[in-house]
Amino acid sequence: MLARLHKLIGYSGKSTAWLTTILVLLICLDVVLRYLFSASQIWMTELEWHLFAIIFLIGAAYTFQQDAHVRVDLFYTNYSEKGKAWINLLGIILFLIPWTLVLIRASNKYAYYSFRIGETSPDPGGLPGRWLIKYAIVIAFVLLFIQGVLLAVRCIRVILGREVTVFESEMD
Repeated sequence: MLARLHKLIGYSGKSTAWLTTILVLLICLDVVLRYLFSASQIWMTELEWHLFAIIFLIGAAYTFQQDAHVRVDLFYTNYSEKGKAWINLLGIILFLIPWTLVLIRASNKYAYYSFRIGETSPDPGGLPGRWLIKYAIVIAFVLLFIQGVLLAVRCIRVILGREVTVFESEMD
């Protein structure tokens, strides 16, 4: 079960990474249309925003999984693996899990309301189904919660001496 969740986070991150290629191509097309043909489409600009949001949101759990997130580590790097495991475990229990649960609940209400009213772009020619991007917020925090739980389990295993390191290097 844990291995499948670990793979799910990896798959979501790697899949999201491909969206960066699509985003770059879309921006290039938008620039060419705008500056060479004086033609700009609202839906195209909104799609750029949406893709960027999805890359950032869904990629967060994968970034955390790969230990590539921002960390203020004045002391962290000098700690043993058990010390790092304790710091990570306390951070996950005290901050990550409670805040992801708060944000899942709040963003789900936000997205559900948007779905119920059939929210679309307020701009003429904009994208329909604005609730879809709002549900990406919910999915992102669910994935981050899952990754937090997976890392907490790993930290406990390191503390108990059943694992060697808190983060495994899986950048392939």
